[in-house]
Amino acid sequence: MSDKNEFATKIGLIAATVGSAIGLGNVWRFPAETQENGGAAFLLLYVGCVLLLGVPVMLGEFVLGRGGRSDAAGVYRRLSPGSRWWVVGAVAILASYLICVFYMVVGGWTLEYLLQSLTGALYSNVGQEGGVDSAHFAEVMNGLLFGWWQPVAATVAVILLNIVILLRGVQKGIEKLSNVLMPLLFVILVGLVVVALTLPGAAGGLEFFLSPDFSKITPAVFVNALGQTFFSLSLGMGILVTYASYYPIGTNLPRTSLIVALLSLLVAVLMGLVIFPAVTTFGLEGESLEGATLIFVTLPEVFGRLPLPALWSTLFFLLLLVAAVTSTVSIAEVSIAFLADRFGMSRRRAVLTALCPLLILSPLCALSLGPLKGFTLFGMTMFDFLDNFATNILLPLVSIGTCLYVGWFGPKRLLHRQLSNRGALRSPLTGAVTFILRYVAPVLIAAILVGRYL
Repeated sequence: MSDKNEFATKIGLIAATVGSAIGLGNVWRFPAETQENGGAAFLLLYVGCVLLLGVPVMLGEFVLGRGGRSDAAGVYRRLSPGSRWWVVGAVAILASYLICVFYMVVGGWTLEYLLQSLTGALYSNVGQEGGVDSAHFAEVMNGLLFGWWQPVAATVAVILLNIVILLRGVQKGIEKLSNVLMPLLFVILVGLVVVALTLPGAAGGLEFFLSPDFSKITPAVFVNALGQTFFSLSLGMGILVTYASYYPIGTNLPRTSLIVALLSLLVAVLMGLVIFPAVTTFGLEGESLEGATLIFVTLPEVFGRLPLPALWSTLFFLLLLVAAVTSTVSIAEVSIAFLADRFGMSRRRAVLTALCPLLILSPLCALSLGPLKGFTLFGMTMFDFLDNFATNILLPLVSIGTCLYVGWFGPKRLLHRQLSNRGALRSPLTGAVTFILRYVAPVLIAAILVGRYL
């Protein structure tokens, strides 16, 4: 592997990995999961799952990537030549590509709302009677997200942006982008938190989010917390394996995993501190915070009730676009690394081979929610099918395979060698991580898989 395929600095390495983990799972999905699963009780479970389960599984993926120094499938071929374990990596690559198809669509929606906020068009009716309500913004959402040309144009724009970034490579593209966008994300998020905490109803939102009612904890809530952990840390997608293959040999893997996990948790908590005080202040706590409804209806309504609504809306959708782009770039890199390593493609050819088909697939996915919603797969739109199949089935299967391989079937002392940098570092976590990967994580991940369909 050439130096150009390694991260150049420790800060860039952390920023890129954090950018891969901090995506729509933290900004989009976490508030909805928290609302649905009892507020602070869910938050406590989620924090525990991230630290006790998410970090060990993340370390398993780091160990694979840096130990194998190849793509998500190639690491298994290098570490266990002649075995069929590469299938686990191949499924991760498939899952990441399917996720990339619909993530580009969500990125396009975010771009469209950012432009609508910048121009003021999103709040053109604010000040008119009945202008600031859920019905108004639901109508706006239906027009922007489910039409013919706007979602297609915005989706194509996001794909082209990804191509430009990824053509610049690991250091000049991914690392440089992350060094700029990750600090920007935190600055915007902290600013929104300050505004939310000054709202008159902030106390009620904080009580729901930070004061746990332990009676809310049930097996189903625990399974949901586990699922949120894997989704928000991008486990099972091949991203962390791929990025770890770009880590310099001296990278401290345990420290890196802990930093990434803590920053991911911080973003989720900050999002909660934005969402719940705001919806409580304006009496919207009874509304669904699920997915598109939260992002494109509830929050625009909240911003519409504040002074300078277009400013707050612009900042929020810029924040969301940063999260979306760092996610899509990371997910696309999994396929690009595979094409480059497996078929010897140049960087340019690998990027174009991986992303050009998205110029057809992602617009079709966008239209499947609107004009093409009559075309279904197993009773679901193309968007919903890709989401359910990739995230609810393929990702848990890949994570189980990763745990079993690193814990039981990989080269002896692989975990110890990588966590200790071949003896250069003390590695007190090796025993605990091995135990979790062998006995705990596979069972709990299987519980997520089964729990989705009970």
